[in-house]
Amino acid sequence: MNKIKVMSETLANKIAAGEVIEKCASIVKELCENSIDAKAKNIIINLKEGGIKEISVQDDGVGMNREDALLSFTRHATSKLYKDDDLFFISSLGFRGEALPSIASVSKTTLKTSDEKEGTKIIIEGGKLKLNEPSDLFHGTKITVQNLFYNTPARLKYLKSEQSELATCVLYIERLSLAYPKISFTLTNDEHEVVKTSGSNNLLKTIHEIYGLKVSQNMIEIKASNDDFDLFGYVCKPEILKSNRNHMITIVNDRVVKNNDLNRAINEAYYTYKPDIKFPVVVLKINTDPTLIDVNIHPTKQDIKIGKINELTDLIIKTIKKALYQNLLILNAYDRSPLSKSIEQENIIKEQEATYNQTILPKENTQTSFSFKENDDEPIIKNAEMKKLVLYPVGLAHGTYIIAENEDGIYLIDQHAAQERVNYERNMKALENKQVFTTALLIPITIELSKSEILKLKQEEQTLKSLGFDIEEFGLNSIIVKAHPTWLLKGYEEESIRKIIDLITNGLKSIDRVKFNEKIAITLACKMSIKANMHISFEAMEELLKELCDCDNPYNCPHGRPTIIKFSNYDLERMFKRVMN
Repeated sequence: MNKIKVMSETLANKIAAGEVIEKCASIVKELCENSIDAKAKNIIINLKEGGIKEISVQDDGVGMNREDALLSFTRHATSKLYKDDDLFFISSLGFRGEALPSIASVSKTTLKTSDEKEGTKIIIEGGKLKLNEPSDLFHGTKITVQNLFYNTPARLKYLKSEQSELATCVLYIERLSLAYPKISFTLTNDEHEVVKTSGSNNLLKTIHEIYGLKVSQNMIEIKASNDDFDLFGYVCKPEILKSNRNHMITIVNDRVVKNNDLNRAINEAYYTYKPDIKFPVVVLKINTDPTLIDVNIHPTKQDIKIGKINELTDLIIKTIKKALYQNLLILNAYDRSPLSKSIEQENIIKEQEATYNQTILPKENTQTSFSFKENDDEPIIKNAEMKKLVLYPVGLAHGTYIIAENEDGIYLIDQHAAQERVNYERNMKALENKQVFTTALLIPITIELSKSEILKLKQEEQTLKSLGFDIEEFGLNSIIVKAHPTWLLKGYEEESIRKIIDLITNGLKSIDRVKFNEKIAITLACKMSIKANMHISFEAMEELLKELCDCDNPYNCPHGRPTIIKFSNYDLERMFKRVMN
């Protein structure tokens, strides 16, 4: 008897289900993508117990006739690919022909569909056809999946709690809504509405419907293009940050994707605008020639390969950085105060309900849109708001916060963060200067290192020379520094040199000069700055405020923390109930 046999269709579908169907959200994804491919304008997702008991997806798409409805449950049956060359021009979300048979093999699946000429109802349980009969002529398709993994207990036990499965489904529908703002999505769980979008084809309105008014009013519209890619979307101002990457949403040719290179580029664009542990809210739509992307590398089709990825990431970084530069403003303390929230809570709720009868309007006197074309060398107007400010220091709170005033209100300045920003920009300008000025040392500085560190240092000898260092090996485990760049802070030369050497010898495989310069500038800026709980003179306060106002970006330190917060005269009067409106 032969040992090798062709497995049954049911067994093959169960194996495929293990790749395609991981959790309830996997089913929601596959069914919703089919609805979108069917040109639906309204998609309704109803869950029971987070999808564990039942998942139902109904759309108003083109529907199917009886023959197609039955054929759709056959493995590798698809209406989206016909020949090999179609793989290079995939425009639909689904194309493998694996989803429906995989789902039906591990659940009880009911399909009701109509192409407005005939209606069909099909029930398949565990991969076996139980019913195939005519149905009523409604518009579109409805698929109901019950008792997921009932016949594969090994898979069933790995389903998570109802709340966890529901959260994953909601997260996916939120992302899909942002990818397709022209489609109305409704998600309910146990008959309670969880997500509802209007299908207005207005991306900013959809962002409001998903994230709320606070986020949507702090988004910056971006547009950019080069020869291969077009970008469109919204990025948040640095005050709207999240604790995870779930809100960095990238959409390539209308497909929500997870791509580490794209996420890294977005995060890098926010470098020095946020702490490392926080992440921005970004909805970025990328359009390109289908031949530049490969979506056929994983059954879920969420991970893709992108040709010319370096050109794309460079465009993303430049676009977001320029947009942030042009839209940074002084934080208003009143917007963040608990008092203001309690006073205006009722009005905000009403505003959230009414604001989006039409498109959100930008706040007065704030720029919320940015357009960029590669090779666009138009100069950025840097720090227009702060450059015209004249601040008068009046005191120091807790030895940390400078209290300043002018005719517009009162300002609190974090002296450490402010001087960090001043020192960072000074260091960056020195590092970017092609002409390097050095100081020869009368007594060389000796630094002991391990042999591996010395070898790493030798590999980057040219980097050190270009920075202005003259370093020689001295004995078995030491080096001597005979000269260093003049911009090192006086009195902190040895400490600064050790920090730079640590950056070089910390295991980096290669040194990107731009990023390396930024790391040096940030590291040394922190060491060179006034610390908290250090009392400084009024003269020192005046000088620091003047230097901060002259910075290109005075609004946050290079670690992303705010440097200055404003209490306007009107805000103060509201807080002290001098005005009541």
